[in-house]
Amino acid sequence: MKLQLLSVNVGRPRAIQAGKGEPVSSAIGKTPVRDDKVRVGATNIDGDAQADLRVHGGPDKAVYAYSSDHWPWWEAEHRLACAPATFGENLTLGGAIEPNIAIGDRFRWGDALLEVSQPRAPCYKFAIHTKRADAPQLMTVSARSGWYLRVIEAGDAPIRESRIERVHARGGPSVHDAFVALLHPRASNELQMRVYDAPALAATWREGLARRLAKSRR
Repeated sequence: MKLQLLSVNVGRPRAIQAGKGEPVSSAIGKTPVRDDKVRVGATNIDGDAQADLRVHGGPDKAVYAYSSDHWPWWEAEHRLACAPATFGENLTLGGAIEPNIAIGDRFRWGDALLEVSQPRAPCYKFAIHTKRADAPQLMTVSARSGWYLRVIEAGDAPIRESRIERVHARGGPSVHDAFVALLHPRASNELQMRVYDAPALAATWREGLARRLAKSRR
C-alpha cells in the first residue's frame, strides 16, 4: 500500500476561543510546510508542538494523519469545507481510511519509519477549530477519526510529490476497530479484548479499554 501525501502541516500553541468563552491554548491550527523536506523527530515533526502534553503529543502520538478520502462525506453530508489541516492533522493523506489501516502497521516516509499506534479521540478544541459545535460528535458517530503514529526511526522525509509506503502490515485490529472498541457504547467485549491485546496499541488507549472492560464485569 502506498498512500499519497497531499500535505505536511505543522503548528505551535496559540490562543483559540469559542464565542465569548475563555481562550484556550492549542496547536490544532496548522499550516502546510512549504519546504521540500522536513525532519521527523521522536515526538514531533519539526515546527510542530502541542499545548497540553497530558492528552496530546508524546512518543505514541508523535504524528497525526487524516485521510482526504473523507472530505466528500464531510462536505456533502455536513457542509464542512475541507482542506489540508482542517482536522488538525500533520499528514493529509489519500488512498486509505481507518478500516484499511491496522494498529501496528508500519510506513516508510523517506528516512523515517512510522508505526500506527491508535485512533484520534476528538475533543472540544476540534469544535473550536472548525467553528462547529457538532464536529466532535460527528467524528465519533462516524468513526472517521484519523490515526496517530509513533516514530520508530527518525529522519528526513520528502514533501513534494511524495508517497508513504506501508512496509509492514500487522494484520491485527484496524484503526476503525480500535475507535469503536473504546468509544462506541455497543462495542462487544470480544472486540474490546481483541483491540486491548494488540501489541502495538498505545498505552493510554489500552488503559481506556481496561477501564471499560472492568466496568462491564461488575
